[in-house]
Formats: sequence, structure tokens, C-alpha cells
Amino acid sequence: MQRVIQKIQNSSISVALFGDVMLDHYLIGNSERISPEAPIPIVDIEKEEWRIGGAGNVATNLRTFGASVSLFSIVGKDSEGERLLSLLRDLDIDTSGVEQISNRKTTTKSRVISKHQQIVRFDIEDREEITDEVANSLLEKFQKELSSFDIVLISDYGKGVVSQYLSRKVVEISKSRNLKVLIDPKGKDYSKYRGAYLIKPNRKEAKEAIPNFNLIDDIGLELLNRYQFEKVVITLSEDGIKLFEEDRNVEHFPTEAKEIFDVTGAGDTVLASLGVTIASGIDIRDSIRFANLASAIAIGKVGTSTVSLEEINHFYRYRSSSKIQSWQGLKEILDRERDKKIVFTNGCFDILHVGHVKYLEEAKSLGDILIVGLNSDSSVRRLKGEKRPINNETDRAYILAGLQAVDYIVIFEEDTPYRLIEYLKPDILVKGGDYRGKEIVGADLVDEVKLIEFVKEKSTSKTIEKILSFYYDV
Repeated sequence: MQRVIQKIQNSSISVALFGDVMLDHYLIGNSERISPEAPIPIVDIEKEEWRIGGAGNVATNLRTFGASVSLFSIVGKDSEGERLLSLLRDLDIDTSGVEQISNRKTTTKSRVISKHQQIVRFDIEDREEITDEVANSLLEKFQKELSSFDIVLISDYGKGVVSQYLSRKVVEISKSRNLKVLIDPKGKDYSKYRGAYLIKPNRKEAKEAIPNFNLIDDIGLELLNRYQFEKVVITLSEDGIKLFEEDRNVEHFPTEAKEIFDVTGAGDTVLASLGVTIASGIDIRDSIRFANLASAIAIGKVGTSTVSLEEINHFYRYRSSSKIQSWQGLKEILDRERDKKIVFTNGCFDILHVGHVKYLEEAKSLGDILIVGLNSDSSVRRLKGEKRPINNETDRAYILAGLQAVDYIVIFEEDTPYRLIEYLKPDILVKGGDYRGKEIVGADLVDEVKLIEFVKEKSTSKTIEKILSFYYDV
């Protein structure tokens, strides 16, 4: 997977993206009362967020992967449309292909969330298909930039942008220039996508498109043959992804997900992942494996969200333990747990011994969540000398993950955890008793600092000395 990630990083990919862009609106708070007016919860709103949704979420994922994106879509001439365009431009997404239409509402989905649970969603939108005149205006802009694109994506949310006329013309124009078209479809009629390189429905969408078949393998092969796609990729939620190719070749890729927190936007992540990998010249199977990893991370997040190459690399390396997290992944987890007391400590934890275990157990007793910041191998070498660490960072992280007292492990490269503490914002910082009377890095960033006495005569250095002494005595 590191080879795939490096290839993406070394590529300069330009993507043309057609689809329905939306504004995702989140009202986040707590609910501790029932309304006297009706048997419904009262949510005290503490935070309001605006995010880019729909095809815009595909664009943001592409940008996170390092691709340049030209978006072709429509929004209303309203305040929501202006907000959406501003959010897109803030991410350096080219919006010159986005038209503002009078008397059309910008699709806006508002969600009320309490304690990570969605209470209600209300939508404002128009679903009428765009006219051929509007479609031709988008196509004209597309053709002017055609030579600069490496791949074309269509993200159809059924809100009117991807009309029969527009979709067929995009496929026709792209194929004339040997550009692959990848599509995330909507609706029952896939004839408007005919001849595309790849189509990516989920299980439910695929069954709706081919209602006379029951088995997913038969459905995938029928889609492939009926509409002359080169590849059909069907996402199967907890069952992973299936690939269908000519000569009735079917291949299954199991899911990498550990926990499904929120499936919102997972399909966008898969489409963006396939787009950037295929455009980088990566084999379709490795592209699907990459997309599987990316979607596994996406469904562990709340709402529409992006997934970084760093997160995918980290998840691939440590996917057998959900305790071992990237900086970004852990930050998002902690942001959902701010009602709990978060404890942070750090160290090399090179050769784990009873002193470490007792120290960590006592640290955990000070709060609800214990995070261990683990010095990377390069950090340990700078601090302890070239012969350390004895165990590499992967092994050290896994051993710590086996301790009941430890909730999360996160690796940092610096000599001190100051930047990590600043990023994660824990409530309590724990250090060993040998720091008494000394300056403690990060003390200015937390509510409280606690010192814990070490178990006497127990340390990694003494353990190493004892091993060497035994070896030389023999």
C-alpha cells in the first residue's frame, strides 16, 4: 500500500468532476429535556458547522489526496449558494464550471445531532433536471479545458445536474479523448451512463437498476454487459467490494472497516479513491484495496468527511488494532468525547516492564480516556542513542495496545510531545515523579498536571543492563 500511496503523491492528477453539489449543515448540541409541546427532545445547540456535501464531498476528498479539481455543477443564486462556492474556493477547487441559477434553491441538508446521534434532518432542494441549454454551457467549459484532465468523474445524487443529455455527452466527449469516466450512479436507468469506463453503485442501487436478478454476481455481470461498462464495482457495506470485468470475471475484496459509525459520504470517498488511483496508473485491484481502506476510515467519522493519505497509510500499518490511531483520527475521536476526562502521557516504552504497567494503570485512574504518546524510532534514537530502541515503534505500539489501561496510542516524531498535546487538547498531563521540580513540556496546555512515582529499580535501562550482565556472565 505504501507503493500505491507514493505513486499518488508523485502524480500530478487533474480531475474533471460533474455532479450535484450540496451544503451540509450541522447543528450540534446536547439533549437532556423533553419538550412540553410534543414528545420530542430539546437540543441545546452548542456548535454550528457548514460542510461541502454531495459531489462537493468527492471534490474535497480528491483535494485531500493531492489532486487538482475542476467542478462542473449548478447552485442557486442564494446565500447558501454563495456559502458553498466560498467553501469550495477555500480548498482551491476550481468553480469556474459552476453556474448560479436564478429561481433555483441550493441543495442544503441540515442535521441536528445530540451526543453523536442524529435527531432529525431537514432538506431544502430542487430536483428538476437542468435544461439542455444549461448542460451545453457546462459542456462548453469542460471542452475548453479537456486537454488538461487526466480523468473524469460523475457523482450523480439525483438532484438534476446529471441529466440524460449531459451524462451521455460527457461520456462521448471523454471517450473521444481516451479519458476514462468513473460514475457513482443514481436512479434505475443506467442507459444514460452507457459506455463509461467504470460504474460504482452500492448493493441497493445495483438491485434497483437490475430488479429481475437476485444474486449480486448476476446483477454485476448484467450491468457490465447491458450497458457496455469496462468495469463494474459494487460496494457492499460490511461485506466489502466486488469487481466485475469482461469474461465474467468476479473478484471480492473484504471490508477493512472495524466499526461503522456513520456511512454518510462513504461512497464519495470510494469514488474519489478510485479516481485518483486509476488516474495515477494504478491497477484496478490495488485501486479497490486503496478505496476499501479509505472507506473504512470514512465510516468511522461523523458526517461527510475527508480521508488523508497519511491516515490510510497509518490505518494499513495498524489496522489490526483500533487503539493505534493517527493524529487526525484520534483528534476526531476525542472531539466526540469531550464530555469525558482525557488523560495524556508519553514515553518510549521500549521494553515494557511492571513499572510501566503500574504507571499506566495509575494514569488511567485519573480520568476516563488514557492516551499514550509514543516516541517514534527516530525520536528515540535522538533521545537515547543510536542503539535504541530495542523494539521498533510498530512492536511497541502493539504491546501497549494489549494493556487494558491504555485506550489509544499515537506516535509522534518530535523530541517532545508539545505539538501533539496542543493538537489533541487533553485535560490532564501525567509525568513520572522524576519530573518533580522540573519544567514539564505541555504543562501550559492542560488543565492539570499529575506526577506519578515510578516503581523503584524498574526501568528499561536497568532491564537492558541486566540482560547484558547475564549474557556476559555466561
